Amino acid sequence: MKNFSWGHGVVIALLAFIIFILSMMFLFPNGQKNSEMVTDNYYEEELQYQDVIDAKKRADELQVKPVYSQDTNGIKITFPKDYNNSNTTVKFVLNRTDDQNLDIKKSVELDANHAFIIPSQVLKMGNYTLRLSWTKDKTDYRMDYDVIWK
Repeated sequence: MKNFSWGHGVVIALLAFIIFILSMMFLFPNGQKNSEMVTDNYYEEELQYQDVIDAKKRADELQVKPVYSQDTNGIKITFPKDYNNSNTTVKFVLNRTDDQNLDIKKSVELDANHAFIIPSQVLKMGNYTLRLSWTKDKTDYRMDYDVIWK
């Protein structure tokens, strides 16, 4: 048997490193999975982002905010009592973080309880970003929610 020298140690260390890197490449190939852009109109929306910042700030300053909840029926957003369809228009965008084909974009009407529901039938298990925008008395507001649908 040969004597083990420092040269053998270097070769073993390099081979171990190469095997480690190759195993990372083949065991975790999903690194590019979330590489889609959040929206197709990214650059146009970037130009209007100051409006979004102002709308988010106004929403943060509200005393009573819309309430987000979810159950087996779907995602429910309930607005305060002074919001109704005559003084408020509501839109939402539900972005799926890993598949833009599952995105939902819609204008909605509030029901008698000042709420609306995104039904569970249109949702797939996974992570979403809910961007809720509304205009009340000609003032824009926006809130974003991170949603994990199970």
